Amino acid sequence: MRGDEIRDVGKIAGAVLGGGVSLVEDLHRGIARRSYAASGPGAQPAGVVHDGVARVVYGTLATAARAAPRLAAAAAARMLPVVDAASLDSSTRGNAALAALNGLWGDRLAASGNALAVGMTVRHHHDDLPLTGEAVAAAFPHATGRLAVFVHGLCESDESWHPSEAKQRKAGALDFGARLASDAGCTPVYLRYNSGLHVSDNGAALAEILDDVVAAWPIPVDELVLLGHSMGGLVVRSACHQGAVRGASWVDLVHHVVCLGTPHLGAPLEKGTNVLSWVLGRLPETRGLAGVLNARSVGIKDLRFGSVVREDWHGVDLDEFLTGRANEVPFVANASYYFIGVTVTRDPRHPLGVLVGDLLVQYASASGKGRRREIPFDIDKGHHIGGLNHFDLLSHPDVYRQLARWLVDARS
Repeated sequence: MRGDEIRDVGKIAGAVLGGGVSLVEDLHRGIARRSYAASGPGAQPAGVVHDGVARVVYGTLATAARAAPRLAAAAAARMLPVVDAASLDSSTRGNAALAALNGLWGDRLAASGNALAVGMTVRHHHDDLPLTGEAVAAAFPHATGRLAVFVHGLCESDESWHPSEAKQRKAGALDFGARLASDAGCTPVYLRYNSGLHVSDNGAALAEILDDVVAAWPIPVDELVLLGHSMGGLVVRSACHQGAVRGASWVDLVHHVVCLGTPHLGAPLEKGTNVLSWVLGRLPETRGLAGVLNARSVGIKDLRFGSVVREDWHGVDLDEFLTGRANEVPFVANASYYFIGVTVTRDPRHPLGVLVGDLLVQYASASGKGRRREIPFDIDKGHHIGGLNHFDLLSHPDVYRQLARWLVDARS
């Protein structure tokens, strides 16, 4: 890890520990105040003294909790070599840790300038690829005019698309990019982004990245295939819409948009968290817990109803009780849009399959077919696979088999 990364890890650890102390203080004060209120006016002087002592004690503890990790991290950073320090994202585990951290609190990391906040970049061999003609030509010496752009989901990274050798041997997992390269003549391009930011912000960033990729590509680009897993499907839809609005030239090159387990109509876990935090916020004893839950990133909150444009969240209380504000955006005219949804049960109509879907996204949401909202996928451009979970969509042979029908067989 670089020195700035270690220091910022210390800042995050300090914020978490300090927040834990503050949470205990809020719980303590909420319970105490209810007790004093129940005891009548005579208990008011004791309550004032209690609150004063508690404020000093908890304030001291919180300050110490925030300072200790920061000081330790600063000392560790000074002890490391100044040059040639490897970045955290240069390893698979480090990249996964950054992805999770950015998914949970990436908006705050970006706003504070934390070194652990990632931006949207094209990734190549565990590193960010500069989008210059020379760098792109060197990275893709066998580039074709057909690009398959892979956009990961919440708390994932570019490496989420590459199954480990152990998983390939044990479960027959496939690297979709490598297979599409050999079977469909696609050159795979992998993106990484801060999934804690708003989907619409990442959509705008993706639209700009695609401008740069097409401009820097060593040969003329004939076709773009955009594949998004989970949140990545919303980011892709947002990018296509925003690119079309501003007349981006790459939009005309998009022939296929594939959404894998994308919560087009929202994710039940985020809806449940919203309800729980709202309920906890009604009582002084649990208001601190509500604050902890509400500290999740705005990217996660966008999953409540599948928000893809700025109008869904601008000037709105993101913690209001289950208010759907997802504006519908049209598909770009020249592209075919597809979805693959999976359920843990073989039959999508099984009560368990309807309830839990793939464990994170219900099939109705992945297919865009709800009671009040409907995403306009053509009837022959959707597919269900039973007996799989949300993360199987990244590498399962049955998923690739359907991708091949759409992207390979249709070309032959």
